[in-house]
Amino acid sequence: FMFTLLLALKIDLQAGRIKFDEFQTLIKGGASLDVTTVPQKPPYKWLQNDTWLNLVELSKLYQFSDILNSLQRVGLAWETWFKKDEPERIDLPDGWELHLDKFRRLLLIRSLTPARFVKCAYDYVINSLGLKYGEGVVLDMEKMWEESDKCSPMICFLSMGSDPSIQIELLAKRKTIDYHSISMGQGQEIHARRLLTQAYANGTWVLLQNCHLSLEFCEEFLLQLAENTDGIHPDFRLWITTEVHPKFPIGLLQISIKYTAEPPQGIKAGLKRTFNGLTQEQQLESNTHDKWRPLLYTVAFLHTIVQERRKFGPLGWNIPYEYNQSDFNATIQFIQNYLDEADASKPIQWKTIHYMISEVQYGGRVTDDFDKRLLKTYVKYWFCDEMFDPNFYFEEKTYRIPKMTRIEDVCDYIDTIPNYDSVKVFGLNPLANDRYQEDTTKKVLDTILSIQPKEARAGTGETRETVVYRIATETLEKLPPDYIAHEVKDRLSKLEPMNIFLRQEIDRFQRVLNIVRSTLVELKLAIDGTIVMNEELRDALDRMYDAKIPNIWLKMSWESSTLGAWFTDLHARNEQYRSWLKLNKDTRPIAFWMTGFFNPQGFLTAMRQEVTRANTGWSLDNVILTNKILRADREALREAPREGVYVYGLYIEGAKIKSGVLEELKANEKVLTHPMPVIHISAEAEPGSGGTPIRQDRRQVYYAPVYKKPRRTDRNYVCTLKLECPLGDQTGPDVWALRGVAVLCDSK
Repeated sequence: FMFTLLLALKIDLQAGRIKFDEFQTLIKGGASLDVTTVPQKPPYKWLQNDTWLNLVELSKLYQFSDILNSLQRVGLAWETWFKKDEPERIDLPDGWELHLDKFRRLLLIRSLTPARFVKCAYDYVINSLGLKYGEGVVLDMEKMWEESDKCSPMICFLSMGSDPSIQIELLAKRKTIDYHSISMGQGQEIHARRLLTQAYANGTWVLLQNCHLSLEFCEEFLLQLAENTDGIHPDFRLWITTEVHPKFPIGLLQISIKYTAEPPQGIKAGLKRTFNGLTQEQQLESNTHDKWRPLLYTVAFLHTIVQERRKFGPLGWNIPYEYNQSDFNATIQFIQNYLDEADASKPIQWKTIHYMISEVQYGGRVTDDFDKRLLKTYVKYWFCDEMFDPNFYFEEKTYRIPKMTRIEDVCDYIDTIPNYDSVKVFGLNPLANDRYQEDTTKKVLDTILSIQPKEARAGTGETRETVVYRIATETLEKLPPDYIAHEVKDRLSKLEPMNIFLRQEIDRFQRVLNIVRSTLVELKLAIDGTIVMNEELRDALDRMYDAKIPNIWLKMSWESSTLGAWFTDLHARNEQYRSWLKLNKDTRPIAFWMTGFFNPQGFLTAMRQEVTRANTGWSLDNVILTNKILRADREALREAPREGVYVYGLYIEGAKIKSGVLEELKANEKVLTHPMPVIHISAEAEPGSGGTPIRQDRRQVYYAPVYKKPRRTDRNYVCTLKLECPLGDQTGPDVWALRGVAVLCDSK
């Protein structure tokens, strides 16, 4: 799809049906804008900052010059349109539908609701190129083979879960052609060399798997194909599989037929793959225990769910684990052995089943504690006595365990499963699907942006250098002044944990200011021709033109979604540091913007040290964090807490907080991430360590991990907060674990 979209865009650009500045707005949006320097956003809850920046950038185009006024004029109509399940299928408000063609309509929808971009882009492609370009293409191995020749290898770019080797082998058998394969890696070159030499002479087929592990050998046989054309049998064919690699030989790519074989997505396709590999004798009849067949199907269902959940990114799994057929086989082998040895008259020992699946068979791959909690939740709910009840469903009467007399019965049932998965079966909120669509849109547009020619000119005739020179000049004028070292030292001379922490933060921030200032100054000199444009400056120029953060800045600072958002953060961090420095030596801010720290873990450690020192007999090793969600707004706070700190600016993903308690998101809200109220974070002694015993919670509590960024890795982990579950909630914290609920310092 990405290729056909790019094809349509480039053809329309060349034909003059699309202007260059419109194309740039499509792929960049408002990424270069700073929310503090654009017109103020209307007070609409549904209108996010990113959406507003996109619309501000869009309004610079002549055809959309009235879009901001339209939002002010008929805001309710736009909100109604925005909250529809499929807004791209509904007429645009305020008469916009009447004078926008397919591309300009796509441009507006990309700005307003990126989650719907891909579906709307299909309409544009069909309108621009024709119906057949909007339909999926089924990989035809035989047709591809007919198009190839002895000097044109066929390269498959592997994606997760794909392997074309079986299809290639079946095609060779149909054509009665000798076929040999070898998996590349260390020491395999000598065997591959011998195999190719024989195949050149005999006209057989060779499959070299995982060639990204032997790139030097790829250069070697590329030379042979180029220099030894006459000595190669006309029936010889070379098949290659490889992962995408930046150093893969370009010459080999240029002479090859390139394809990808992505496996069908979804629960239905996953279950089909699993049961197509089973036989009646091997599996269904391999155990006579009456519980065997339901257990077999449930393992297959779990196997599919843990794989399909990956597509939801961090909401699905913190780390995307590559489960494969061996995990499934090992699990059903264990269950077979367990049932063989179990007494059929006694109940199943579910603790044993749970432990082996969630800790060994599938859990053995899991390295993240919160992912382990999620896997245990699935296993606990699906592997239980209730699963043998005919009325048992995995989710809302859509997915159940079928009668399993024959393999054909199972396959017939799988055919009745919907082609499109309900996100509820994963335990996720319906809005998770919008997040998945947004991520897909971002990948498509980022990829198109990354492959644009570096010498492209803007629609006004400005070169990249002219555009970046202007950005550098404007940015230098707005850059905060440097911190004066002796003034900071004098203000923070008292050796207290928080003072030491603030001093370290300001030191790091000053280094960021230095590198930003020097990069921008040198970039202007290089564009003027005064100094040489080195590799770092070239990277800065290219990335700033694309509204991305230069790599040299990223190494010393923080990640952000766009260049504009990065500068918004820079000014907000500077404001927090300077307002803290202006206070008297014995005072500090009432509340802290924890997102604005390089090291939020260090901030919480400094707070723990202060609380520990204030309580006689406490030891830092025996002090743990505690938290309370406040009902008051930040503006209502009049003084800092006696112990601990107030923090604000955090976000909760996958749920929201109402009256201090977790609450389910509504589908028409269209927002998966919500601001957290002010939180009082403090510390208390663990029971038995000399402190006051921790109070027992009246409600059930969900332990929500806190991460610096949406990418939920150990590197970004900050701490864990206790969030209260609603009273009367039967599932308690489990439902929030399935939702993937977490707290983020930065939502973008």
